[in-house]
Amino acid sequence: MAVAAGFAIMARAVGTVTSGGALAGVVVALVLMMAGGLAGFLPLLALFLLTLISTRWGYRRKQRLGVAEHGHGRSTSQVIANLGPAMLCALPLVRFTELGDILLVAATAGLAEAAADTVSSEVGEATARGAYRITDFRDVPIGSNGAISVEGTLAGCVAASIVSWVSASCGLVDWRWTFIVAFAGIAGMFLDSFLGATWESSGKLGNDTVNFISNVFAADIALIAMIILQRLGR
Repeated sequence: MAVAAGFAIMARAVGTVTSGGALAGVVVALVLMMAGGLAGFLPLLALFLLTLISTRWGYRRKQRLGVAEHGHGRSTSQVIANLGPAMLCALPLVRFTELGDILLVAATAGLAEAAADTVSSEVGEATARGAYRITDFRDVPIGSNGAISVEGTLAGCVAASIVSWVSASCGLVDWRWTFIVAFAGIAGMFLDSFLGATWESSGKLGNDTVNFISNVFAADIALIAMIILQRLGR
């Protein structure tokens, strides 16, 4: 509880979340640590640091483009949309440990997707010379819904891999599953862009909903892959 509260206070102090977002972060961090021990907190910390660095990177340029993150930080709904699926995957492990490998990989994949999505957007907005709509690859303004860039995509892939590596390094997941975690996170990142270019742009879905769906998608891919591999005896 002390670690979770300290993490939330730090996040609030640097302005990455609102007060409500900080409280939501406490709950997520606490569940992850109750499920996976202190190791459950480290991928979340990696996500936080990646978000902080990428958000601050090229901030003046983002302000000129009108796509900079607002100074009040991420709200409760944004935190839940990005971290809620990982928490839901870890929650059963607080009491039922026999599903540990499968659910921890799924939870980590959700964190990897959140990292990939955030870093790809922020780095792309900070560095990209141009952006393309994911559905037809036509030029669109940087920061548009569904816009992707080479720079942002590569950064997102690296971010997902970092979360995967941290999760394995601290013993939360086995090294065998790092590819699944990274792949699922990257797949969720692309789905986020696709939904942004289609349903979010048309007003059918809000940004938080798109983030939540993409995060659940990443966790589901990891779950399905783990179930298939375990049935194959690997």
